[in-house]
Amino acid sequence: MPEGPELHLASHFVNEACRELVFGGCVEKSPVSRNPEVPFESSAYSISALARGKELRLTLSPLPGAQPQREPLALVFRFGMTGSFQLVPSDALPPHAHLRFYTAPPGPRLALCFVDIRRFGRWDLGGEWQPGRGPCVLLEYEQFRENVLRNLADKAFDRPICEALLDQRFFNGIGNYLRAEILYRLRIPPFEKARTVLEALQQRRPSPELTLSQKIRAKLQNPDLLELCHSVPKEVVQLGGKGYGSESGEEDFAAFRAWLQCYSTPGMSSLRDRHGRTIWFQGDPGPLAPKGGKSRKKSSQEAQQGPEDRVEDPPSPNKAPSRTRRAQRGLPKQTTAQVPEGTSLQQDPEAPPVPDKGKRRRRPATSGRHRTRKIKADTPSLEPEGTSAS
Repeated sequence: MPEGPELHLASHFVNEACRELVFGGCVEKSPVSRNPEVPFESSAYSISALARGKELRLTLSPLPGAQPQREPLALVFRFGMTGSFQLVPSDALPPHAHLRFYTAPPGPRLALCFVDIRRFGRWDLGGEWQPGRGPCVLLEYEQFRENVLRNLADKAFDRPICEALLDQRFFNGIGNYLRAEILYRLRIPPFEKARTVLEALQQRRPSPELTLSQKIRAKLQNPDLLELCHSVPKEVVQLGGKGYGSESGEEDFAAFRAWLQCYSTPGMSSLRDRHGRTIWFQGDPGPLAPKGGKSRKKSSQEAQQGPEDRVEDPPSPNKAPSRTRRAQRGLPKQTTAQVPEGTSLQQDPEAPPVPDKGKRRRRPATSGRHRTRKIKADTPSLEPEGTSAS
């Protein structure tokens, strides 16, 4: 799932790719997307992007003399599990390009596409950041730090630190792989109480006798958890490419995998938190570890298969229509990638993997007995969530 660094890299890609381009015409939405239509038309406009935490704002700005005359329009994107932007020839649109912005003539016609294989990504009109999200860990470090330390009485910090790090009210931009890397570097047990970990930072003050350069050197050599929430995402940005996910390209993905020290790497242990998210760690899990949870270590063979826990924005638990009703309504066949999104702002819980369903074989009629369907015991359930957000 794209986290803060991936959104930041996506904004950089859009700004670089579209800097010299002029777009024109209407914005085109795929008919299968449940996101809103984008009522924008202009004979000539530019596109720019800005990321903040796990959101990206795209601004469409009409150029001087463009017709019809209109104000700029902004959209805020949340990428869900697989959202990304691609710039492609207009006659070679990639699959799952659910929103398309076309360049104006002359010249070869191109399309900037929001591509989302799993369809959990969202966009909203108006350009407002989602209410309740905290300051960005990448771009608003001082505000981010102050927001966390000022609100340590919040019940979110009664939880294990690994769960608190996913609360977007305080850690906007941190996701599953980042929390594992941050806690691992500090050797903090993931299931230590969050308030216990963070309260110590309130009293941390550099000696007034140190010079500015000495204070900076001390921070670099001995960073605390909140400083790593800023510097570790910056390391991913500096890798370039698109960051997390094998879909970013073999070379980019190899660099990212080489950078990982803890998340989904051989020799590390893992447990599921109360939201069903897998946290990777080394050593003692901490006093708030789930009772009965069995820690398992990742083997080298498993590591070669790539990261396992990409789902940060799960589908809502609504029951999908049956095949018969779907056919009667003329609806497209629904796969696991098409389930609508329903998430909480505070947490990014992981959806359980959905096993592939093979063809059912008809069995001879028996004496009225039905075979009981087996349910995997390790499939986590999703807790009801509050404010919906990706």
